[in-house]
Amino acid sequence: MIDRVDGQARGTAPAPTGRRRPVRTGLLVAIGVLYLVSVPWYRDTGGAVDIVFGLPDWVAVALGCYVGVAILNAVAWWLTDIPDADEEFDRASE
Repeated sequence: MIDRVDGQARGTAPAPTGRRRPVRTGLLVAIGVLYLVSVPWYRDTGGAVDIVFGLPDWVAVALGCYVGVAILNAVAWWLTDIPDADEEFDRASE
């Protein structure tokens, strides 16, 4: 059984509204693109490997993408409104 508070299942965050929703959606799309770019599909088989920061170039690209994903994910969570559990309990008991 799901308890409902103000039309939402308890324990779920409300969907972002206003300007935050398109920004958050764009961030999530960018995260997906970075994950696709991090896979070395673009490399030629048997091609020369360049060294970047002491790592093969494809490893440096993958690590850069993962750092970008971590930053974008943090911003996406920052833009997500998560209601306080105490507020939900107070509204349910009214």
